[in-house]
Amino acid sequence: MPRGDKSSYTDKQKRKAAHIEESYEARGLPEEEAAGRAWATVNKDSGGGNKSGSGRGKPDSHASARAGGKASAGRSAADRSAAAKKGWETRRRTADT
Repeated sequence: MPRGDKSSYTDKQKRKAAHIEESYEARGLPEEEAAGRAWATVNKDSGGGNKSGSGRGKPDSHASARAGGKASAGRSAADRSAAAKKGWETRRRTADT
């Protein structure tokens, strides 16, 4: 299989790469670099192509997705608790309607 051939990837992996590529392009990266980074991210998460014969059955690690979202790391316990209480009250109030 030549380099760059995406035939061993599942449809889901291809959709994921396309979505990630769009996100990179929206941030101002050139199209070619965005595509390369998107496929690198998919490979990091899933270990490469997952169609039959190429390691199907290996669980996805989602390592790239876990890397971000550290907003609560710099917040105090009281701030996190207040946010949780506010969310709970909102969910409770909207569930009644």
